[in-house]
Amino acid sequence: MNFNQDELSYLKKIIKPWGEEVIYTPENLNYTFKQIKINDDCRLSLQSHTQKVETFVLIEGEADLIIGTDIDHLETIHMEIKKGYNIPIGVIHRMVGVKNAVILEASTPETGTTVRYQDDYKRPDETEEVRKQDNRGWQN
Repeated sequence: MNFNQDELSYLKKIIKPWGEEVIYTPENLNYTFKQIKINDDCRLSLQSHTQKVETFVLIEGEADLIIGTDIDHLETIHMEIKKGYNIPIGVIHRMVGVKNAVILEASTPETGTTVRYQDDYKRPDETEEVRKQDNRGWQN
């Protein structure tokens, strides 16, 4: 069996206001794998997902994970290198870059809505339509 290298590899970089995501899996798979780089002192949205389950692994630097079942009961966890953090559907969470943070994310596909409770960049909830836009609706 011969493989076309161009068909085997996939890479999509999305610039975010807090850093960048590099997605390594095509959209037609039943999972997503990405690398997240968070700029120092920047944070992702305080968010939850209606359909997506995620696992985060800090591989470089320092980052905090803010997590809880509701917005009034959140705790901050200083992430440990090479430890998995599993985020079920509906759990509120946010990652904060402390120093040179690089995180791997494995998840179910990018479907449903990302509900944003707080966003430093005033981005709306991320829906299927927003996800199709360049930079997912964020204009840099």
